[in-house]
Amino acid sequence: METQENFFQKFNNWLRESVMVKLGVITFLVLILLIPSSWIQSIMTERQYRVEEVMNEVSQKWSGPQRMSGPILMIPYYRTITTKTGTTEIKEKVYILPEQLKVKAELKPEVLNRGIFDAVVYHSNIQTQAKFVQPDFKDLNIDESKIIQDQVCLLNGVSDLRGIGENPGLIINGKNYTTEPYAFDNENRILPLASYVKAKVSLHDILDSSSEIKLNLKLKGSRNLFFIPIGKSSEFNVNGNWGNPSFAGSFLPETRTVDEAHFDATWKILGFNRDFPQQWKDHMPAGLEQNDLGVNLLMPVDQYQKSIRTAKYGILVILLTFISLFMIELIVKTKIHPFQYILIGAALIIYYTLLLSISEHLGFNPAYIISSLLVIGMITLYSISFLKSTKVSALLAFLLSSFYTYIFIITQQEEYALLLGSIGLFIIIGIMMYVSRKINWYGEERKQIEA
Repeated sequence: METQENFFQKFNNWLRESVMVKLGVITFLVLILLIPSSWIQSIMTERQYRVEEVMNEVSQKWSGPQRMSGPILMIPYYRTITTKTGTTEIKEKVYILPEQLKVKAELKPEVLNRGIFDAVVYHSNIQTQAKFVQPDFKDLNIDESKIIQDQVCLLNGVSDLRGIGENPGLIINGKNYTTEPYAFDNENRILPLASYVKAKVSLHDILDSSSEIKLNLKLKGSRNLFFIPIGKSSEFNVNGNWGNPSFAGSFLPETRTVDEAHFDATWKILGFNRDFPQQWKDHMPAGLEQNDLGVNLLMPVDQYQKSIRTAKYGILVILLTFISLFMIELIVKTKIHPFQYILIGAALIIYYTLLLSISEHLGFNPAYIISSLLVIGMITLYSISFLKSTKVSALLAFLLSSFYTYIFIITQQEEYALLLGSIGLFIIIGIMMYVSRKINWYGEERKQIEA
């Protein structure tokens, strides 16, 4: 009986003193903490999706992202065909693009709030100037006498007609033309957009080499504004009071200036730069819809992206913290209970909910500082109770501060994140090797072998 008690006593002491058992327990705790860590990341992703939903809801009620294409000259005509019963005439249309196109768009963005979420919308004043040249109707196999003159139209595409604030003003050679909305049956994909501003015009006035076509349009939209460069020579100038533009599409601007409160960008596109012709009949030429350019008005909501990136390093912070505590145990010869590891791990997990919730109100950087100070302070004060030394607790606070500073630097440097991360981990491992070189891992004095 006494032998059995000695056995259990030795086994219990072995569990308490064994370095390998403690490492196994710590590894198990780290794996367990992966579960709440993944939950936190899911919450962050959900909040990011919520921002997108709010932006989409605001866009639906205000006016959606705008895409413009025009002016396009639509010329209907009759074509004679021969059938078994004789000859008949069918109605067809040819679409002509301008020789020269100049567009100037002035944007006035504003931020609409919905709860704690924001969405960017804008008012814009868009001025379009265009010139057409006489097409070769013979090459198009069109009899000019069969053109339906009273049905010739000029079409200016606008992706969301709800954004038009005033009646568009179309002026040709000083003459004002009446415009009306036109929803095109786009099942056969003849035009790039489905909705247009339509005006019946004089073909003679349009094709006169001295004619200048002007369209003034006040347009509301949200998030972005894009144009299709349909002119054989196209020039676009877009400017606005916004400090976070992103120039996108198939072409980047030739010149651009961006500061904290304003941007100005200019594009110059030639027919050689695109892959579609200046005229067509039956089907929209391939490539017309894909060739576009414009600006995205980005909302500075990077707190979600940075919070998610920070949370991905959460397991690294937990692992480094637990390793630091384990090495402190060995060096200062103290004992830290697994439950105390769990509480410290829980504090490290709660850190990310603090970061997310505070960043939604104050931004990422202030939230990171506040959350780090709160969690480091709480863990440091708690560690005093079992480390029994303010100096050792201060050392733990320094290590935690170093870890969070290291993660903050990585999240700020997107281009160098991998490089900094690799160098940082290399240095950390080197420090651990240096500190642990004199630790007696087997818990017993090494015996020198006498020769």
